[in-house]
Amino acid sequence: MYVRLDEPPRAVSLGVGVHGTTSPVDVFRLPDLWQLHLYRYAADLRVDGAPHAIRPGYVSLVPPGAEVRYRYRGRSEHLYAHLRLPGEGAAVGLPVVQDAGALTPELSELLLQAIASAPRSPRRADAEVWSALWRLTGIAEPSRPDSRPHASFAAAVAHIESRLAGRLAVPDVARAAGVSHNHLIRLFRAETGVTVVAYIRRRRMERARHLLRESTMPIPAVAAAVGIEDLQAFNKACRRELGASPRAVRAGVPGPR
Repeated sequence: MYVRLDEPPRAVSLGVGVHGTTSPVDVFRLPDLWQLHLYRYAADLRVDGAPHAIRPGYVSLVPPGAEVRYRYRGRSEHLYAHLRLPGEGAAVGLPVVQDAGALTPELSELLLQAIASAPRSPRRADAEVWSALWRLTGIAEPSRPDSRPHASFAAAVAHIESRLAGRLAVPDVARAAGVSHNHLIRLFRAETGVTVVAYIRRRRMERARHLLRESTMPIPAVAAAVGIEDLQAFNKACRRELGASPRAVRAGVPGPR
């Protein structure tokens, strides 16, 4: 497989994906987006029918339109970026799945920083993902840690992203970030301009918009993936936050950004 990395990618969605809790199998495709995953679990993956073994520290880059089939072995958590890559430039060879080995901690840090940067600086998030992609080719220079988001904020965001499909309480987020409840509130105000609760609500619906428009997941599965089991409540949330029903969002009806 060949990719073009002369220009930064455009990261459409970033987060911590949690799977295998309600079903041992996921089958879907992203028609227009590449999928970059850094795994923290063992599983079986098929990409357009080709089998791949997944282990902690493995990384995959799946091209747009490919059908992916995951078979999990329990709760399975990975870092992900769904992105658009430039169509021009020199082509670089890259396997669909590889063992990141000693690069795993650095790749994890780059993706976590991209996740934390995305709400206030999407282009910085793009740059972090770009660096991660170059690391995979083995020809990039080490990145510099300057101007990174506050470490406690990054930890809080990672905790939130990994639990968008379940219950999220502000005290639990504060505990995961290693700060007090009040300090967490001040931190989110400074970094995002909104409360922790508002940030969680926004991220859930941003992920819902992304899954509705870019994946073939059924609407009930999308609702469950963002922590809303009741379809009526999901409909109301979509209309309130995205300006349209889930079906209309999937059809591409524009709503508030």
